[in-house]
Amino acid sequence: MKRRTAQQHLLLEQTKQIARGLSETFAPFCEVVVHDLLNPKHSIAAIHNNLSGRLPGHPATDHGLVRIADSTYPQVVANYANRFADGRQAKSTSIGIKDSDGRYIASLCLNIDLTLFRSLETVLSQFAALDGGAAIKESLDPAGADAIRTRIDQFAARNSTTPRSLDANARRDLIRELKKGGFLDVRRAMEIISRHLGVSRATVYSDAKRH
Repeated sequence: MKRRTAQQHLLLEQTKQIARGLSETFAPFCEVVVHDLLNPKHSIAAIHNNLSGRLPGHPATDHGLVRIADSTYPQVVANYANRFADGRQAKSTSIGIKDSDGRYIASLCLNIDLTLFRSLETVLSQFAALDGGAAIKESLDPAGADAIRTRIDQFAARNSTTPRSLDANARRDLIRELKKGGFLDVRRAMEIISRHLGVSRATVYSDAKRH
């Protein structure tokens, strides 16, 4: 870790406070991360509304590494497509923090989980429907991981929540629905389901055995 000046330390601490405020404003769907770019191997200095599963002390991202190497890299990279490790789609913004010498010493990153908004969109579409055709179709071909995630998102939307907020009873109803639709026959289905729900594979297996 490179030794930082008093000014650089102050900038990092102020960035942490900004991150805290943003995280409280945009909870729970926006992860806010502060990276210490003077310590790239352990750059995560703070993380709020943790959606990615990372922890303080984890290494810098690609954006961070580029900023460390190139002070002319854009200071703001906004609204770019991203994806969490479990496949959830995200929209991200990365903001570089420079010291008085124009050197990047930190970054502030926002990662918005689009799953919630996709679920809300489904809820609103169903609410506004006038033809009585809002019921979920049972003929969806279980073609793979995306089909499973879509069915889970639709189920969560019908329950006015997100996949990771489903309680145990709702989760069991979901597994019953996935089993009925043939989704449990998809290769690595249990892993896909568990990662999208944020539970262990053992939990999904246990729920499946109940039906």
